[in-house]
Amino acid sequence: MNDTFDSVTSLRARLDALLAEHRDLDEAISRLVELPPTDDLLIRRLKKRKLFVKDRILMIERMIEPDVPA
Repeated sequence: MNDTFDSVTSLRARLDALLAEHRDLDEAISRLVELPPTDDLLIRRLKKRKLFVKDRILMIERMIEPDVPA
């Protein structure tokens, strides 16, 4: 049981870190878009990283709270 608690605690810590990174990426992208001239390549890379982070967030959320069949 303790291993399960540690595993969930570890997943929640990773989830918190990913949520913070996702939020930071969103803010960075917003700032870059507002500042001319925009670096389109950098913005594309940040958006790609943001999507990757979002996918990881969803995966960890499913691991912590799996779907319950109806």
